Amino acid sequence: MVRAGHSLERLVQEFEPTAQSIRNWVGQAECDAGRGGNGLTTAEREEINQLRRENRQLRLERTCSQIGADRVRLWCRQRVADHPHDRSKLSNALGIATENGSEATR
Repeated sequence: MVRAGHSLERLVQEFEPTAQSIRNWVGQAECDAGRGGNGLTTAEREEINQLRRENRQLRLERTCSQIGADRVRLWCRQRVADHPHDRSKLSNALGIATENGSEATR
């Protein structure tokens, strides 16, 4: 409607958004059409938001994986301490050196 020549003031009175809202919509439409150079297109903005969501999800999955691995290592170390006959099998799985009967983590 702005492109058709209607004034911002008239549109504000008729539809009740603020004049700044209409300016923002017009600016976004110009950017999406490739005529404005001051911002991201709607498609670019959506892509960035999607990548941010995926990034958050991957961080969460990595954290959960690390917590799980730490719990498994702790359980195995406790089992090695409680059951010396399982020491070599569990130590190999954990990557714990068992030379000279000592235990050292990698």
